[in-house]
Amino acid sequence: MAQRYPAKPIRLIVPFPPGGGTDIAARTIANKLSESVKWTFVVENKPGAGGNLGVEQAVKSPADGYTLLIGQTSNLAINPTLYVKLPYDSLKDLSPVALIVSAPVVFVVAANSRYASLGDLLAAAKRDPGGITFASPGNGTVSHLAGELLQRAAGVKLTHVPYKGASQALTDTLGGQVQSFMSSVPSALSQIKGGRLRAIAVTSAKRSPELPDAPTIAESGYGGFEANTWYGLLAPAGTPAPVIARLNAEVNRALRTPEVRERLASEGGEPLGGSPEQFASFLKAEHAKWGRIVRESGARAE
Repeated sequence: MAQRYPAKPIRLIVPFPPGGGTDIAARTIANKLSESVKWTFVVENKPGAGGNLGVEQAVKSPADGYTLLIGQTSNLAINPTLYVKLPYDSLKDLSPVALIVSAPVVFVVAANSRYASLGDLLAAAKRDPGGITFASPGNGTVSHLAGELLQRAAGVKLTHVPYKGASQALTDTLGGQVQSFMSSVPSALSQIKGGRLRAIAVTSAKRSPELPDAPTIAESGYGGFEANTWYGLLAPAGTPAPVIARLNAEVNRALRTPEVRERLASEGGEPLGGSPEQFASFLKAEHAKWGRIVRESGARAE
């Protein structure tokens, strides 16, 4: 089958709207494979229920290599604990193909904020527990839980303000309605580079090449701190191993090309790659890590 694969177009499900980080990762890889190996991809955006609808559709599709999924931290590692009932098991119902990219969350304040650094903000939070607000694009998102992790690491209390997406959260951070925002890098990058937002920290283990002046939370005194959004390619469980191997080889080849690396880096991402087995063990570890954080935060979704 692998020799003849693919004999028809491949459907690639993106469980979020067009234009976001998941969509960009999906289209970057699909476009490169269309160009390099002449495979035809049909990218389908299936948003809803925090990404759960698209994942459910993927796991219920035939395991023949002609339906693939771009999954990420929230729908594969956070939602299994966050949601009371989930129509899939992210560890059993999917076959990992390859990790694509990892990107940090960036902690921002308005450029005219009195907080010049993460240290300033956390010192103020210690003096006034709950007096400082941090926005996120929604309850149970990586941004929200990164904020919960930071509070635990620093021993402070911030007040979480969840939004429905990043755009209004950005507007209110710029306008001073909230004092800080845990944002994805793509959402905040143009405002940071334009001088309207100040990046006071990133959540990755090392500094973001797109934001070299923003220190990591780990280097700001909280060693070992890391909370990233990652994106990976998966197939329904039971997809033939030769097909998984072929897809993995082509995705890794694409991730080594300068144009793909530059495109993902321009969105604040670090290209990854690796074997299906590495992705499977990574997913298991992330599932455990974020499950624990969700339980400790008390966050729930119906």
